[in-house]
Parts: sequence; structure tokens; C-alpha cells
Amino acid sequence: MENDSRSLLELLYHVSREVATALDLRTVLQRVLYAAIDNVGGERGSIVVMDDHGKPLDSIIVHGRRVQGETTQQLRVTVERGLAGWVVRNKKPALVPDTSRDKRWLRRPDDAVQQTGAKAALCVPLMARENIVGVLTLVHSYPNAFDRSHLELMQAIADQVGIAVLNARLYTESQRQARVMTALADGAMTINSSLQMDDVLQRILNQTIQALQVETVGLALEESGSGDFIFRAATGNQAGNIIGKRVRAGEGLIAKVIQDRRGVVIPALREENPFKKHDAFDGIDSQAVALAPIQAQGKIIGVIEAINPISGIFDPDALLVMTGIGSMAGTTIQNAQFVEKVEETQKRYLELFNDSIDPILVSDWEGNILEANRKFFSFSGYDRDTIHTMKVENVHQINWESVGENFDYLRDAHAASYEAVLELKEGEKIPVEVYIRSTDLGGEHTILWTFRDIHERKELDSLRNDLTSMIYHDLRSPLANVVSSLEVLKTLLVEKDEAVESVLQIASNSTERIQRLISSLLDVNRLETGQAIATQKGVSPKRIVQDALETISTSLLIRRQKITQNIDENIPNIWADEDMIRRVLINILENASKFTPSEGNISVGAKMDGEFVQLWIADNGMGIPPEEHERVFEKFARTKSGAKVSGLGIGLAFCRLAINGHGGKIWIDKHYTNGTKFNINLPVEKEQEQEA
Repeated sequence: MENDSRSLLELLYHVSREVATALDLRTVLQRVLYAAIDNVGGERGSIVVMDDHGKPLDSIIVHGRRVQGETTQQLRVTVERGLAGWVVRNKKPALVPDTSRDKRWLRRPDDAVQQTGAKAALCVPLMARENIVGVLTLVHSYPNAFDRSHLELMQAIADQVGIAVLNARLYTESQRQARVMTALADGAMTINSSLQMDDVLQRILNQTIQALQVETVGLALEESGSGDFIFRAATGNQAGNIIGKRVRAGEGLIAKVIQDRRGVVIPALREENPFKKHDAFDGIDSQAVALAPIQAQGKIIGVIEAINPISGIFDPDALLVMTGIGSMAGTTIQNAQFVEKVEETQKRYLELFNDSIDPILVSDWEGNILEANRKFFSFSGYDRDTIHTMKVENVHQINWESVGENFDYLRDAHAASYEAVLELKEGEKIPVEVYIRSTDLGGEHTILWTFRDIHERKELDSLRNDLTSMIYHDLRSPLANVVSSLEVLKTLLVEKDEAVESVLQIASNSTERIQRLISSLLDVNRLETGQAIATQKGVSPKRIVQDALETISTSLLIRRQKITQNIDENIPNIWADEDMIRRVLINILENASKFTPSEGNISVGAKMDGEFVQLWIADNGMGIPPEEHERVFEKFARTKSGAKVSGLGIGLAFCRLAINGHGGKIWIDKHYTNGTKFNINLPVEKEQEQEA
């Protein structure tokens, strides 16, 4: 017994010394397996090394004295569902006299001996610091080849070498981390040294192909809008067959990377890839591939794909390196895309700048002219050399009240406009409207001056004023004579004649309506030219509503339409031009009557709305489509409702100009669905206004 103990101690010492002299993980695993096979027995053995989370990290299989190739993927299933997995979960050794009778053993094609499938197996955990660091398995081709003594010996060897396996694993991991960090550091310096997109993509590809030692690398970016991924660049064998390939959103291995938000390695593409028809490249025989996401600000914007490792097998750190490169590349690509957009924007800006139909100048904040577009040169007659010696104030008088002293108003990102006279090279002076704003041109903060030729508009304004004068003098005065004549006719009637009185009333109403139209046209002209409303006073909302209703009472009576009023008793006066607001209300009420069927309902009301008095007029007519709520206030606009209604299309345009001129607001209530409801907000008469 003493000799057996001494022999065991000598064996364990020998094994410990053998594995302790190496730090390379693969070497340590190989020596452990050789020691186990030589001393315990068996024809084949394997070791699976586990990480701190219990996942297979590395492995080795020895058959006789021959070490097999890549085995981690092969043994992963065993750890998940087989005998090794049972040992890991239970932290106990296992003796299997006959594998054909033990459910823990996963059957393999090579398990059969004389087609019985019977073998013997030993499986023990490798422990270090109370944690499982691996699983050691020995297999004999004949059942019952192992007994309890073999299991105890194998466990003793496992206990002796567990810490050596852990140390080798940690050393290997540190070496891998060092290689990864070196590769990523080199990648960061290389990738981030440019912001030109083509150069950036090529640097990413070069760094990836160098770090991974693969035949080909491609890079795909997400297409804005479609979500498809398009390979923008590639390098290596047959790279030209990759560039331009489109992978539809949700298809292929790219979709898996996007969905899982992590990379993937396919060691045998043809066998393991269910999406192979989406991942094939013309002219490229893809044996093994690895894909990693390119991320920027938490969003996947692209994918790196490595094809066919030169060694035939991807390095265990390949995915880690690719993921690191993808993370670094994401920000750089995004910055390059931004630079691309800026350059494209600047290019389009310069094109628009030169193609503009308006003369444009660019100056510094001292007013020195820096640049001008083609239109300015052709319009003004100046040449480029001359304008570079000039200031903006040499071609027109700057309105300092609009732009602020030393352009202070523009420095706060405001814009300004005013009318001026542009002085041409030959001395001619052209009226222009000047638009000024600050802008960045080529990274330099500058001022943009746009000059719009308004001499034709000025001529039209003159013609319009002449037309207005004609309307006022040549039409309004004779119309006043007609109104007076009608009043005289009424007094000359000796006997009451209802028919004649009715005709006279119709004539009187028509002339009054024409007078309102002329007044509205004159008001539109004045308001469009920016003239202020001068004749304002305190006006009772209730009284002005009553006046408007009385004016259209005949129309309401003919159509048998019902009027409902809802005016607060204590509502304050509005500050307004009484005649103008009365015409606004008459205009809206006439429209309401036109579009409301006979015996329909029209409601008028007034209430307080903050600091404003709100008037409203609602009807139960056909209504106005929501998409036309703004268009109806345009001059000469007509609704597309299908109603055949006469008119110039000037009434509501006048209403908005009039209300806006009072500092108020007019709009169509979008929440009212029983017809149309107009809301009008007008300012309340202030105390100082009352005193005045």
C-alpha cells in the first residue's frame, strides 16, 4: 500500500512538473491529455476549457498521439447536452462502463464497435479555486475498460493540473488581449487619420485584412430610406465582385447581425449558413465568413465582412478584433458622412449662389465685399477685381436701423430687409429690396446680401395707386349720387306703393353693397402697402354685431334662416375701426347665408379669450375642407367645394388684412364639424385709449 501511495505521488509530481513548465494553453492541454492517456489508459481523450461564465473557450482532442484540428465547435454540443455537460452542472466525476446504455452520452457515427456503439468513458472536472476551469474526458473503444480505480486516478491527475490549466488560460487570454489591444490601437491611429469617405473605408478594410489575415474584406453601409445594406468598398481577392452588392433589409447574415446586435463567425459557410443565397458573391468561393457590426451612437450603420481566413480557421479573437474595429469605424464613418454632406451642401450652395436670379454679395463684418455671384456681375457691370476693393455701402446705402449698429442685429442670427437703391457701375440707380442675414461660407462667418430688383413692382404699385384713385374719384362719387337719388325718390312717393318701395330698397341695398366693396378694395390697397389703421376707437361688440345683422336681414328673411346670438353681457369694448370691422362681419355673415341652406341656422357670439374679445360666426352649411382653411384667405381664392357662388374672391382676403391690421387674428375652427365657424380675436380697449 505504501508503495502504491509513493508511486501515485511520484506520478502526480511528474504530471505537475510536466504541465507547469509551459504557459501556452494548447501545450498544457496536450501534455495533460498525454499524461492521462499514458497513466490511466484509453485510446482517445479531450479537454474542454471553460471561461468564467461556463462557456467553452478552447479545446483539444488527442487520438493516440495525434492532435486533431479545430475542435471547440465540435465539443460545444457535448458541453451543452452530453456527458461533459452533466459533469459541469453537477461538479462530479462520471464513470460510464458502457456508453450505449448511458443517456448522458451523445451518440456519434464513430461510436460503433461491431455496430453495437458500446464504449467506456471517464469524465472528470478540472477545478481551480473552487471553480470549474475545464472538463477532461477519456474514451476506450471497449466497454467496461475502466473501473473505479481508473476514475480515482484520473480525478487525482485532474486535481493536480487544474491550477496549471487556469494559469495557462489566463496567460493566453492576456496574450490575446494584448494582441487585440495592439491591433485596435494600430487601427485607431490608421482609421482616424482621415475624414474623406473613400479613404476612411479603404483604411478600415486594410486594417481588417491585416489584423485577421483573410483573403477578402467587404464593408456595407445602410442605405437611408430603404434600410438595405450596400457594399461600398472591398479589398482582397475578387473585391470588385463585392462592391455595389445590395442586401435587402431583413435578409442574409447581415440581418442576423442587426437583429442580435453582435458579430457572427461561420466556420463552414455552406453547411451552417441558412441564408447562403443572400450572402453569395459572384466569383468568390466563400468557405468561412465573419461579420461584425459598425456602430455609431448606439445605432448599427454598417457591417464588416471578412471572407476565408488564409490559415483556413478564424483566430478565436477574430470577432473581438472586428467588433473593436467596427466600433472605432462607426464614429469615423459617421464623421466622414457628415463631411461628405457638408461638402455636398457647400457645392449645392455655391451652385445655387451662382445660379440665383437675384444679385448676391458676401461681405465680412466690416462690410468689405468678399464674393459675388454671376448675376451681380452681369446686373451691376462691376468685375471681380473691382468688387474686392469695395465695401457694400459703395453700391447702396445701408439701413443701419434695420441691421443694427456694427451689424449687431445680424450677429444674433436675425435677418433683416429694407428697400434701397442699388448703384450700378455706369451710374444708373435701380430700386431694390435688400435681404440680409449672417451665414457660414467655407467655415467663415460672413454676411449675405441679396438684392431683388423691384423696379417693375414699383411701376405696378404706381399703376395700382392710379387705379385706386380712379376707383375713388370716378366710381365712388357717381355712386354716392345714385344713393342720394334713391333717397330723394323715396321722399317723392306721394302714395304708399309697396312694389315701388321694394324695388327702391333692392337698389339701395345693391348700391350699399357696392360701396362696401369699393371701401374694402381701398382698404386692401392701403393695408397691403403697410399703412396703419388710424381711425380706431372703443366699439361695443354687441352693437357692431347688431349693425351687421341688420344690414343682411333682408337676405336672412328671404332664405328663412334663423339667427342665434350668444354675447356676454359684460364683455368690454374692442379697439377698432368701427366701419372696417362692421364690413368684416357683414362679409362673413353674407358668406354664411350663401352657403347655408334655406331654413338653416346661423349663430353669432362674443366672449373673452385672454386679453382679446373673440367674435364668432357659425353656420350649418356645407363647410370648408380642412386643406382649404388657409387658402380661402388668399386674394382671388375660390373654394373647391363645388358650390357655384359669384364673387371676386376678395372678401376673406380683406377680412384677414383688416383683422391683422388691428393686431388681431382670424381663423376657421378646425374642430367645428357641423358647417363652418369663423373665429375673430380683436384687442380690448385699454384705459389709456379710453382717456385719449
